[in-house]
Amino acid sequence: MTFEECKKGLGSDKKFFVKSRFAVCDGASFLQTWVRNRQVVGESAFNVRVVGTIAKNSRTIDFQYYFTDFATTGTTGAASMPITTKGNIPQSWPAGARYTRGGNAPGTKTFAELKALRTFHETVNAKPGQGSGNSDLLFSVYEPAISYTPPAPWTLRGDMGGKLFMLAPRWDAASYLANSTGGGNPAKKGAATFSYLTTLVLSAKQGAEERAEAAHIRTAFINPQDTKPYMSAKKVPGQTVEDPLHRTVSATRRDNNRKAAVKQCRRYWGANYTNGGKECDEYPFATTYEGAAEHDYDPEVRKFNFSVKPIPKDDNRAGGNLLQGFYGNNRTIDGDNDGFIVKIVT
Repeated sequence: MTFEECKKGLGSDKKFFVKSRFAVCDGASFLQTWVRNRQVVGESAFNVRVVGTIAKNSRTIDFQYYFTDFATTGTTGAASMPITTKGNIPQSWPAGARYTRGGNAPGTKTFAELKALRTFHETVNAKPGQGSGNSDLLFSVYEPAISYTPPAPWTLRGDMGGKLFMLAPRWDAASYLANSTGGGNPAKKGAATFSYLTTLVLSAKQGAEERAEAAHIRTAFINPQDTKPYMSAKKVPGQTVEDPLHRTVSATRRDNNRKAAVKQCRRYWGANYTNGGKECDEYPFATTYEGAAEHDYDPEVRKFNFSVKPIPKDDNRAGGNLLQGFYGNNRTIDGDNDGFIVKIVT
């Protein structure tokens, strides 16, 4: 992500912007009101934006800091005002994780020095083996903090700095994702991402390879009463961030989801539902915990809160390939610690 992309993404009112799981940014404006003899005599201001990016299959996160839009009015002592920049990690899950820092962050520089410097960066790396579960999951919070003090004999009115919006790094070493061995170097296995909900985009437009699957899902979203199996007040998950889908890598769970879906295809379209080269398409996907067999694992979940429909085999498999690519590209983790939603474009 470039500085301009970050600036445009934040606009004038957003505290953070997510381009992808590997590129995010946040920003804030800082205003100083200068006082002498108890009278306001001037103001100064500057903006800070922080762009976090992660290279492919890397455990190192690069945070690029940009100090811009320096301005003064009236009489101030801004030029020699020391400004301290810190990239704090106030919390980690599990607690006690250790991080390796790098880069050229200057610590403290004056207003004038930062205006000339404009940008610098800090890197953060977490070694594998510090996380939890089979995926070696480590979550943390990265919080850029800015503080400043007026040079003598000046005084400032108001806050002496502030914190930017917290960013959410995550590290994993899942065996089913890329770089699971570190290319033979166990210290480099796994990778980092930013832990934000992702969106799988499928197209129901003419000519899209997955069109039939996307159209089926769109019906399940918009007109669930027209889908099979019948269930009153059906509302399939994966439409909103409040009710996302969760990946499963369990072959047993996937197979049971498929069996439950195929059973309904046979129930409504008969044993010959495959005639004409069709397959039983199901939503939610068989590779999610919300698949057709969810009620068998959790009786409190509404039975038949899914949709099945025979669709052309090529469309079904194209959609499946897109889903698998989506999982890999976003380092989607098995279980409740990760999630995604689905968007259909028409």
